[in-house]
Amino acid sequence: MTQQDPLVLFMPSGQRGRFAKGTLVIEAARSLGVYVESVCGGRGICGRCQIEVAEGIFAKHKITSAADHLSAWSAKEERYAAKRGLKPGRRLSCSTTIEGDLVIDLPSDMAVNAAVVRKAVDTREFPRDPAIRLLYVEVVEPDMHAPLGDLDRIFVALEKDWGISAPIVDPGILPHVQKTLRDGAWKVTCAIAQDRDDERPRLMGLYSGLKNEAYGIAVDIGSTTIALHLSSLLSGATIASAGTPNPQIRFGEDLMSRVSYVMMNPGGRPEMTKAVREAIQRLVEEVATETNVDTADIMDCVFVGNPIMHHLFLGIDPTELGQAPFALAVSGALAVPASDLDLSLHPAARAYLLPCIAGHVGADAAAVTLSEGPHRQDETMLVVDVGTNAEIVLGNRQRLLAASSPTGPAFEGAEISSGQRAAPGAIERVRIDPETLEPRFKIIGVDGWSDDPGFAAAAQSTGVTGICGSGIIEVIAEMFLAGIITEDGIIDGSLAARSSRIVPEGRTFAYVLHATSARTISILQTDVRAIQLAKAALYAGIKLLIDKFGAAGESDTIDRIALAGAFGSFIEPKYAMVLGLVPDCNVEKCGSVGNAAGAGARMALLNRSYRREIEAVVKRIQKVETALEPAFQDHFVAAMAFPNKRDAYPELVKVQRLPNRDAEGRPIRRSGEAEGDAPRRRRGGRPPR
Repeated sequence: MTQQDPLVLFMPSGQRGRFAKGTLVIEAARSLGVYVESVCGGRGICGRCQIEVAEGIFAKHKITSAADHLSAWSAKEERYAAKRGLKPGRRLSCSTTIEGDLVIDLPSDMAVNAAVVRKAVDTREFPRDPAIRLLYVEVVEPDMHAPLGDLDRIFVALEKDWGISAPIVDPGILPHVQKTLRDGAWKVTCAIAQDRDDERPRLMGLYSGLKNEAYGIAVDIGSTTIALHLSSLLSGATIASAGTPNPQIRFGEDLMSRVSYVMMNPGGRPEMTKAVREAIQRLVEEVATETNVDTADIMDCVFVGNPIMHHLFLGIDPTELGQAPFALAVSGALAVPASDLDLSLHPAARAYLLPCIAGHVGADAAAVTLSEGPHRQDETMLVVDVGTNAEIVLGNRQRLLAASSPTGPAFEGAEISSGQRAAPGAIERVRIDPETLEPRFKIIGVDGWSDDPGFAAAAQSTGVTGICGSGIIEVIAEMFLAGIITEDGIIDGSLAARSSRIVPEGRTFAYVLHATSARTISILQTDVRAIQLAKAALYAGIKLLIDKFGAAGESDTIDRIALAGAFGSFIEPKYAMVLGLVPDCNVEKCGSVGNAAGAGARMALLNRSYRREIEAVVKRIQKVETALEPAFQDHFVAAMAFPNKRDAYPELVKVQRLPNRDAEGRPIRRSGEAEGDAPRRRRGGRPPR
């Protein structure tokens, strides 16, 4: 292929390549390891290989994508569309050729080996006090001597039985009051909404007889994935969960790419708003169908997301968030009609959005704070929501600080040569023998390790397709511990004499993790550098908060570390420290807290007091803007080394010996080397152990 051949980017995997004009799209996808199903063998019959073209200017990828960069409709597509129908904008990849630069989206409803959305529901139980209550009343029938209207009779019963006085009535109820009362023989259930004690209650629903079904949804809108949980407002139980890749990925993998897309494409903001709202509605319908719940019984909903996801979901142009001073259009908590967000729920349902902390620390970070509660503890706690934009909260009940770090999508498989999102077949765990340098690994969808009997047979259905975020972290950490990578991140080419796993790659070297006749999965020097840049950005942000915390007289010792988010949930704490993603801490007090943002959203859904709690806490969180801090660059440079060229890791070395570290976890200095000097690259052999 040449630089003149069209550049094609497949989403949501992020795989890309150049292909000669006239190449079938399905062939291009498969050559990159992008799974596209085709049951009919390319005859245009099954329709499983459907694709969509994302049109517009994708500045980050240097692609201008347009539908006419595909070949004209083929006869096979015409026949399929006439017989079975194709959604507008969709094509069959088995019958369509590449004629120009393209960003191609693989629709989630067509994907069999789809990305695994690993944002499981938090099963903790919370005190229940929802904003929606179902109140049963028995209403006195009208008579000639008491000419009170039927709705007013309901008001009398509500005040007598429940202390609810003169509620506001949603207009949609009025035409049905009399029939509802008579159908229920003067016994009705009132759905009363009251978010705050100081606001008038609202009569949002009226039902004949006794009704004991009311539901709510808690939604975490991540830049990579969307997770939705359906809960009973009566019992507090979560009865169904669902997730999907965020369809906005096709407009840009990271947040700034999406802001750029809005800036460069006039219809960009409405496109992204529509995409995320439609995805949420599909999840609503999915959980409702699964549980046999009427969507009209979903009466309340809570949403969290980073500031750009928050703004795009609300239909707000996020352009101001792409440049200093990173101004939010709105930062406080919001309550809006769900129908205004194009959601088909109960006609009077309202959506509550948690407050954003600052320009790049959003409602998702607020939800994580609510869930993990550093503000309720005496211990100093570090909470890190690891994603394409890491959000960091540090503190205790006395003081809280927050920051964000632009880690980029490397942790989630993008920008890595064999990287992919978490899907069946992706390598997610890695171990390397320090003597032989031979690896073993686990893949998503198969229980055993690669050296276990029966692994090959078990992996036949998925194959070994690439390496996802948790696998990337572990393989690079293991390479460092085995001496394959030096402290400053260089793959040691001299080890090629010891192992055929170390191979030349241009002017550098690579480590072959897995190789078959069909595909080779290697860790390149550029992959190591991408992880170094991402982890250094994260650590530098954390270090700034520690500096600020200590400068105020607080201890700079971290007592506990919580790794949140879909990616953070699958990082083994030891490896997070080996790489220097996070500072030193007692390894037993560093761990995953799962989808803490989703848990915080559930808390706000099921108990109104949690909404008031986080609204108050956010107001006292001190935001540290990393882009404006002179010390950020200094911390960043130090954090490029594994785990860090300055900071000690005394707790980590208790459980894991580290190259170039003494028994106290301090960097070992060579003669003449000052503190803070960059580690020197070794020309041959393994780093000191």
